[in-house]
Formats: sequence, C-alpha cells, structure tokens
Amino acid sequence: MKKGIAELIGTYILVFVGTGAAVLGGGASGIVGTTGIALAFGLTIIAAAYSIGTISGAHLNPAVSIAMWLNKRITTTELFYYIAGQIVGAFAASLSLAGILDSAGKGVDNLGQNTFEMGVGGALAVEIILTFIFVLVIMTVTSPSKGNSRLAGIVIGLTLTLVHFVGVPLTGMSANPARSLAPAFLVGGQALDQVWVFVVAPIVGGIIAALVAKYLLETEDLDTIEV
Repeated sequence: MKKGIAELIGTYILVFVGTGAAVLGGGASGIVGTTGIALAFGLTIIAAAYSIGTISGAHLNPAVSIAMWLNKRITTTELFYYIAGQIVGAFAASLSLAGILDSAGKGVDNLGQNTFEMGVGGALAVEIILTFIFVLVIMTVTSPSKGNSRLAGIVIGLTLTLVHFVGVPLTGMSANPARSLAPAFLVGGQALDQVWVFVVAPIVGGIIAALVAKYLLETEDLDTIEV
C-alpha cells in the first residue's frame, strides 16, 4: 500500500508538470516547444526517482510496472497497487490542471491529451519503439547485476527526455498508459477514440523490452522474487 501511495504522488507530479508545461507553454509550437516539454517530463522523473523512488522505485507508468512484474522484480499484489496508484495519480493531476485552467479563465479542452494524425499503424509503431527504448534502459540501469543505482534516476530521466524529441511531433509522446488515459477521458473526442493506442502500444513495447533485457542483456538475477 505504501508503494502504491508513493506511485500516486509521483505520477501526479509527472502528469501535472509534464502536461501542464505542454498546455501552458502552447504545445510543441509554443514558447516551451518540444525541448521544453521533453525536459519537463524528464526532469520530473529525476526528481521523483530521488524522492518517492526511495519507496517504490518511481515507476510512474503501468508499462514499466508490467515489465518489472514480468521479470519478477515486483509481485502480482504490488503490480495491482502500483497501477492503481499511477492511474489515480494521473487523474488527480489532470483534474488539478483542469481546475487551475478554469480558475484562470482558460479553456479546459486541452489537458495535454495524446492524439495523432498519422495512420494507426504508424502511431502504434512510434509508441512501441519509443517505449521499448525507454523501458529497456530502465530494466538495464536498475538491474541488480548490471545497473547503477546512484545514476539510475538521471539516466532514466534523460532517456525519457530523449524519446520525447521524436515522439512529441508524431503522437504527443506517451509511452505511459496512465499519462494518456486521464486527459483523454476528461477531454473526450478524438483523444478518447485514440487512447487505446496509447494503452496497448506502451505495454507491448515494455513487454518486449523486459524480454530483451532478461534474455539478451541478462539483467535478471536467479534469485528474483516469486509472483
């Protein structure tokens, strides 16, 4: 339960700061731009890693938690608490952003939701590939045998920044089902119609990354926890 609460707090910060920067900065073409949005998400991961990460590891992302569960780094019970915390945190963040925008007299039809104009196959490919890169780095840098716990937060945050440079212009960049679900449900429309892509693709990318990390990079110890 404590880890779930930590994930709730961390995901709240991630979604509030990341989508907040995107919305208030005018999106990729605004004053913040793609680089600013990428840094907002990446720096938030770094901050979370060295705060709530001391409790839960700062997954802040169902795709990451599923990958960790698949490689037996967390139990099935923990997976439930992690994902529940992440989804609640994301919705709380989007609701907070909507409330702030409303109080400032701004529209609430843009909460940083993910949408795409390209074909569905292309969007799926983008999100699978970028999530694969992101989660593969996570699985490696946090590996008990091959990782570096002191630098993990920085490496993971910079990797999230990296994938945003490609993802923002194409899909708005998700790689995180919780981050996409909350604004899509609150805004509706095209974002809600397309949200399944931002749930399915990151999970697929994360699973592939977990398997590559385990069987090719040999990141997992033999004495991992039992599910």
